[in-house]
Amino acid sequence: MKSALSAQILTFGRMIKFSHTVFALPFALSAVILAWKDHEPDMSVLGWIILAMVGARSAAMGFNRIIDAPMDLKNPRTANREIPAGILTRKSAGLFVGASSLVFVFAAAMLGPLCFWLSFPVLILLLFYSYTKRFTAYCHIYLGFAISLAPLGAWIAVTGGFSVPILFLTLALMTYIAGFDILYACQDTAFDGETGLFSIPSAIGPRNAMAVSQLLHGFTIVLLFTMYLSFDMDRVFLLFLGVIGLLLVVEHRLVKPDNLEHINIAFFHMNSLVSITLFAGVLTEALV
Repeated sequence: MKSALSAQILTFGRMIKFSHTVFALPFALSAVILAWKDHEPDMSVLGWIILAMVGARSAAMGFNRIIDAPMDLKNPRTANREIPAGILTRKSAGLFVGASSLVFVFAAAMLGPLCFWLSFPVLILLLFYSYTKRFTAYCHIYLGFAISLAPLGAWIAVTGGFSVPILFLTLALMTYIAGFDILYACQDTAFDGETGLFSIPSAIGPRNAMAVSQLLHGFTIVLLFTMYLSFDMDRVFLLFLGVIGLLLVVEHRLVKPDNLEHINIAFFHMNSLVSITLFAGVLTEALV
């Protein structure tokens, strides 16, 4: 019984790519560290923020897998995903999405009335992403925007309000997510064009799409530097920012319009390192 439950948990974890939580979570934790500079650290708040992040992302990814299942079945790259492959049913995935949504709302409620009421529009924004590829090539930008609410939400949870400097971290996450999502979408350029789905690579071609991705990641560096200035951070953070810039350069060198062989290395490994490096930089700067 225990092994069966463990196997089911692992299956749901694979469906939502739980390991990808590392892309956005360090940005949210960075917002917490920045907020704690002027507010007394509260580890219980940190715990609820992490739980809210996991719940929101699990709900959004699970919902996306349900909505995309018919298309995933037709795409050779995604046909082995849990729902189209018959490993999970839509009903079980729907129950998972419902449970994850409740976890998110409950965790938000534990962070205060404002976070509780904001959790509902945020959840709607996250779930709505699954439909954007049906009508706009800017779905990557929308995805970045939806995920970029994470550090803003973490900041509000700690401080109880909004502050302009945190907006630079939020926008940095938006451009960062949108940039690498465009790269990842290059794998489905032909499929999207044939099935009427929208994406920047299918609209302007992989080469131009990669140029857009580079531009967005350039904005990421500029926005992180602006965050450094706005928060009057110690210069040690610039060392980490330099490493982030180098990692993004390597990511774009790994992926070519006519050669996507290293896309998984660029997407999974380089992006994980970027997020972790950012958090390490913010934490080191705070300790300094």
